[in-house]
Amino acid sequence: MSEYTETVIDHFENPRNCGTMTNPDGTGEIGDPSCGDFLKVFIRVENNIITDIKYQIKGCPASIACASIMTELATCKDLDEAMMIENEDIVKALGGLPEHKLHCSNLGASGLREAIINHVYTYVKR
Repeated sequence: MSEYTETVIDHFENPRNCGTMTNPDGTGEIGDPSCGDFLKVFIRVENNIITDIKYQIKGCPASIACASIMTELATCKDLDEAMMIENEDIVKALGGLPEHKLHCSNLGASGLREAIINHVYTYVKR
């Protein structure tokens, strides 16, 4: 019996929104690409709403599933709502994670927040 839910397995085997984006409105990076899990998030924002989101990831199956479901949770949310997405929201949307893999949800939530902060900082500086 797998320690992962069907949802985790599905998002690992069929990751949603994986890829890059030309001229994103915001980007966020979390982790260390040279020695472990790493996530880069790209967002497109129109009228304060995340209209598109992509990511590149280096990590374990749980990390990939967390990044994938994070994109589904964030798409079509306004920036304030998306900033409120927490690690626990990602774990709940996946139907749970094994205790030793809960840290994987940090990548998704933190990478998303970094992309939003980057967008807001860039937008305000214009």
